[in-house]
Amino acid sequence: MKRNTLNGIIIIDSKEFQDSRGSFSENFNLKNFKKISKRRNINFVQDNLSISKKGVFRGLHFQYKYPQAKLISVLSGTILDLVVDLRKSSKSFGDWASYKISRKNKKQLFIPEGFAHGFLSLSDDTKVMYKVSDYWNSKDEYTLKFDDQKINLKLPFLPTSISQKDKQGLSFEDVPKFK
Repeated sequence: MKRNTLNGIIIIDSKEFQDSRGSFSENFNLKNFKKISKRRNINFVQDNLSISKKGVFRGLHFQYKYPQAKLISVLSGTILDLVVDLRKSSKSFGDWASYKISRKNKKQLFIPEGFAHGFLSLSDDTKVMYKVSDYWNSKDEYTLKFDDQKINLKLPFLPTSISQKDKQGLSFEDVPKFK
């Protein structure tokens, strides 16, 4: 099943100020973020940068014992960002949603703990920056197969490149679920 939005996912509109010199934007402000997200104790500990060609699919990743909230921004290019709700207690458990995020639309996406996350690069030289709330732990990383029949993701085109690790992801039935 797909929903337009999932419980806990927040789309943030960023502002950019332009003049003859170029532009300026505030990418993250903790005080404003706490107000928007209604979370008092978010603590982003790591920034990650991913650079992809058109057609690259990354994900659907999550950590189970050390779950990560994520704040996704696109520095160049365009992505179709995908999230799957793995929280059993959620009304949207098992549902997925997609969000088009680009340098041009200046949107950011906040994904709380309990979601599998991935994206399809829709343009060449796509640069995705994301903050995470816990450190990466290779022994706790899981991949949910993007082409799992139960989830039934709808993509605008099939990925042209996906890592071997992501191809060998688990089915929705087999991945661990959050409470």
